[in-house]
Amino acid sequence: MSKKLRIIPLGGLGEVGKNMMAYQYGDNILVVDTGIMFPENDMLGIDYIIPDFDYLMNHIDSVRGIVITHGHEDHTGAIAHVLEHINVPIYATPLTRGLLEVKLSRNGLLSKADLNTVQAGETIHIGPFTVELFHVSHSIPDAVGLGITTPAGLVVHTADYKFDPTPVDGWPTDFSKLAEFAGRGVLALLADSTNADKPGWTPSEKVIDPALQKAFGEAPGRVLIASFASLISRMQQVAIAAQKTGRKMAFVGVSMTENAKMARQLGYLDIPEETVVPLDQALKMKDHEVVLMCTGSQGEPSSIMGRLSTGTNRQFDVKAGDTVILSSHPIPGNEETVHRTINRLFQRGANVIYEPLAQVHVSGHASQEEIKLMINMVKPKYLIPIHGELRHLKQHAAIATEIGFPLENIAVVENGRIIEFEDDVMELGERIPGGYVFVDGSRVGDVGPSVVREREVLARDGIVVISLALDSTGRLCDEPDIITRGFVYKHDADELIEEISEQVVAVVQNANGNIHDDVVQRVRSFLYRETKRRPQIFVTLSWV
Repeated sequence: MSKKLRIIPLGGLGEVGKNMMAYQYGDNILVVDTGIMFPENDMLGIDYIIPDFDYLMNHIDSVRGIVITHGHEDHTGAIAHVLEHINVPIYATPLTRGLLEVKLSRNGLLSKADLNTVQAGETIHIGPFTVELFHVSHSIPDAVGLGITTPAGLVVHTADYKFDPTPVDGWPTDFSKLAEFAGRGVLALLADSTNADKPGWTPSEKVIDPALQKAFGEAPGRVLIASFASLISRMQQVAIAAQKTGRKMAFVGVSMTENAKMARQLGYLDIPEETVVPLDQALKMKDHEVVLMCTGSQGEPSSIMGRLSTGTNRQFDVKAGDTVILSSHPIPGNEETVHRTINRLFQRGANVIYEPLAQVHVSGHASQEEIKLMINMVKPKYLIPIHGELRHLKQHAAIATEIGFPLENIAVVENGRIIEFEDDVMELGERIPGGYVFVDGSRVGDVGPSVVREREVLARDGIVVISLALDSTGRLCDEPDIITRGFVYKHDADELIEEISEQVVAVVQNANGNIHDDVVQRVRSFLYRETKRRPQIFVTLSWV
C-alpha cells in the first residue's frame, strides 16, 4: 500500500450538506463527519441524501475511527447508516455525543456504537493520525476543528466556523491554537466555504437577542419559532427572550424535545424550570404568554412548521394573531420550499418574520474577511476549499489568490476526486464514486436517479392505465378499462377516455403483431395530438 497521504472527499464538496471526509495513509483511514443533505425540489419522494461511502466499504478493515466535529445534521445525520456497516470508535465532544446518542437511540443502534467523549484542547491517536481538537465558534456549542498530524505533514480541518467575538456560549474560536499550528508548519488547510460569496464579516450571534426580544414583545398572540432541532444556541436565546418578555416556552416535535432535554441535562442549556412548560399546558394558556419552538425552518413537509402551513398538524393549528419567526437561512436550493411555506402561513392568518425583515438569524459560517484571516493565520502550503457548492469553492479560491496565495497550490475539487500528498507535493489522484445515495422511507440506495426521473415524468404529465381482456383469438371480450391519474380533470375525462377507447379497439381489431406495443404507440400519438401532453401509458393484457 502506498505511503502517500490521500484525502478523499465523500461529501460536502460541490454541495451544501452531507459532509464526509476520509484521510488515508497506508492501510489506515480516519473519517471526519457523516452528514446528510436535504433533497432538492425535483427529488420527489426522497426523504434525505447520504454520502456514497462505498470506498469505505471496500476498505472496511482500514477504517480506524470517526471524528464528528459538531452536532448539526449535515455532519451527523448519516451516522446510523454508517454504523450499520462500519463499527469503529466514534469520537465527539459532550454535546455532540449527546445528540448522537439521541439519534442512535431512535435507530436502535446506541448499544452497538463505540462512542468516546473528547474535549476541545485534547489530543487523540487514531492509527498513524494524531488528532488535536480545537474549539471553533459556530451556531451550536461544542463545535471543534481538527489539527491532524500525519506522517506526510500537518493538516488543519476547520469544519464549520466563524470568528465570533461574542458567541452565545462565551467561547470564541481558538486563535492561539491556529497560530500554534502555523508555527509548526501546515501542509494543507481544508476550510469552510459556505459563505465564501458573502462580503465582510459574519455578524455575531448576539445581534439576534434584541431582534427576538422586540418580536416577542410586539407579538399580540402566540410566538412560534422555527429552527433546526440541533440548534442548541438558538434554544438558549429563545429562552432568554421568553424570560424577558414574560412568556413560557414549550418545545414541539420529538427531535426538538429530546435534544432540548439532553442539552439541559448536560448543562448546555440554562433554562429555569418555571420557564419551560409541556406543550399541552402551553396550548391552554393565554396566547400572549406562550412561545412554541418548532422544527421546520426549511419548510420540510413532515416537520411541525411544514404541517402547520398545510393545516395537517395533529396537536394544534396556526391561527390569526400568531407570530411565526423563521430563525434560519434557506439552504441553497431550498428557497422555493421555504417561500412557499411562508406564503401558506400568511394565508392562515399568521404574521411571519424572517430575514431580511428582521435579524432573527445569523449564519454560523465565516464570510470573506474571516476566510482571509483564517488563511493568513494558519499559513498553509496548500489550500483545499470544502463545504459548499462549486461556486462557493471557486470563490474561496479566488479570495485566497486576492491575498497572494499561489493559485497552483489550491485544489478545487468535487466529491470523489482524491487528493494525494507525497514529499510535500500535492497531486490530484483518481476519481471514485461520490454521488448521491437517496433515502426513501426505509429503503437506502434502492431509489436511483432513473427512478427520480420517472417520478418527475409522472408528476408532470400523469398516467393512463389501459386494461384489456382478450380471448384466445386475440379479440376483446369487453370494453377497454381505462383509468387516468394526474392527467386530466375528472369532468373533462369522460369524452377523452371514450376517444382513447375507440383508438384501442381499432388497434386490437387490426392487430397483427404485438398488441401491447401497438396500443401504447397509438394512444401516445393520439394523446399528444389532442392534448400536447405525454402521460405515462401502461397497458395490461389478460387472457380469458
